[in-house]
Amino acid sequence: MKVRGFLALCALVAAALPVAALAQAWQCSVPAHWPRPAIERPDGPVRRVPVTGYTLALSWSPEFCRSHRGSAAQRMQCGGGNGRFGFVVHGLWPEGAATFPQWCAKVAQPAPPVAAGQFCRTPSPALISHAWAKHGSCAFRRPEVYFRVSNILADAMRYPDMARLSRDRALNAGALRQALAQTNPGRPPQSFGLLLSRGGWLREVRVCLDQRYRPRRCPARNAGPRDSARVSIWRSF
Repeated sequence: MKVRGFLALCALVAAALPVAALAQAWQCSVPAHWPRPAIERPDGPVRRVPVTGYTLALSWSPEFCRSHRGSAAQRMQCGGGNGRFGFVVHGLWPEGAATFPQWCAKVAQPAPPVAAGQFCRTPSPALISHAWAKHGSCAFRRPEVYFRVSNILADAMRYPDMARLSRDRALNAGALRQALAQTNPGRPPQSFGLLLSRGGWLREVRVCLDQRYRPRRCPARNAGPRDSARVSIWRSF
């Protein structure tokens, strides 16, 4: 995949962004001893389909951690010792016209320096390895390029006041999409998908992008609930 031109453009954009683009990185500490995740084993069939766009999946960590805080496997993200996290990068997912590609190639795990460099955005060594093996390998040849593109896109995102929104008892999916669009000029509300729990709690924001990483309307499989659906947000980090 040719990404050189995109990276050059994004480097200029990133250079113009304020330090706040790094969001929670200021209070994140990378583990001194980097664990080596288990070898990734496919959790579904191999699907090699043409890439028609991308989804940048951003998980709301406070919601995830309220049910995983006591989990040893999630201690780095949820235990507090490595930082407190808001939105974290679940992954940059290539998309196809009717479905999404996955497990496209047998790949090695990202080298420890590459994975450690991703930690403050994705505070889970297992998830870093999984994102590359299942999704990244379907559109990128090397994990360092995949994570570099993912991070440029994630660092360019801006977020509304999540603490204020968490106190809005009348919040619905449409209002949350509007808040995200207002905070990110040029991105229409329909370019944001939402993933909610069964109880209506926000689990994930999905940023929908075309082949050139420009905003596009989310496909039905990533759009999430109707605008009228009620949304609750677990307290801000």
